[in-house]
Amino acid sequence: MTDFESFYFDLENLVKKYESKNIPLKLEKDLENDIIKIFGEKITSLSRAQNGLRDISELAYATAEHHPYWNLLYHCSEITNCILDKWKDSLSTEDFSDIDWSLKELYQSLEKIKNSKPREY
Repeated sequence: MTDFESFYFDLENLVKKYESKNIPLKLEKDLENDIIKIFGEKITSLSRAQNGLRDISELAYATAEHHPYWNLLYHCSEITNCILDKWKDSLSTEDFSDIDWSLKELYQSLEKIKNSKPREY
C-alpha cells in the first residue's frame, strides 16, 4: 500500500466520522492517479461540471501551443464555460458571437490537424 492509499483510508474514516454527525459528504477516488475528491451536501451537477471544467481549462492553458490539440481543447473548454456560466440564464448576443468565433477556430484547428503529418505524443 502506498502512502497516498494510506492517506485515502485515513480520510475515508474521517469522512465516516462526519457522516455520523449528519454532515453528508461524498468521497470519490482515483488511487491509480492519486486523486481524491470530497463533495459536500451543496454540490450540484452544475457545480461539479464547472469544477471539472476548471481542470480541463488548466490543461488547455498550461499546454499552450506545445501540443497540436491544444487549440481544440482550449476552444471546446471556452464554449463549455460560456454555456455552463449561462446554464440558468439565456445566452446573450455576445455569447453567441463568442461561441461562433470558437467554432470557427475549432474548425480551422481540426483542418490543420487533419492535414498535418501524424506525430507521436
